[in-house]
Amino acid sequence: MIQIYHNSRCGKSRNCVLLIENSKQAFEVIHYLKTPPSFEELSNLIQMLNIEPINLVRQKEKIWIENFKNIEMNDQEIIRTLIANPILIERPILVKNERAIIGRDLEKITYFIS
Repeated sequence: MIQIYHNSRCGKSRNCVLLIENSKQAFEVIHYLKTPPSFEELSNLIQMLNIEPINLVRQKEKIWIENFKNIEMNDQEIIRTLIANPILIERPILVKNERAIIGRDLEKITYFIS
């Protein structure tokens, strides 16, 4: 089953959901803004994505720029910041078979879900 960490206000995220729907595969939508992932869940996602926590941060978001941009944080602090401010989590994130991608590119999503 595919999981998608989805923000319905994001066009790329909505397009990603449509692609998955059209693929006729079972999927679960996780509305991470309403129910943010736990520290362990987000840490596991970051590990599956094979990225550093800072690379999951939407660094152009107003909240980040005004409150965190010039603060030095370790990985755990970044993860806690993402949990406290889930709007900062890059989206959409797709998970399938213990692998994950950030679904910003439709071609990459199509390949990932096939």
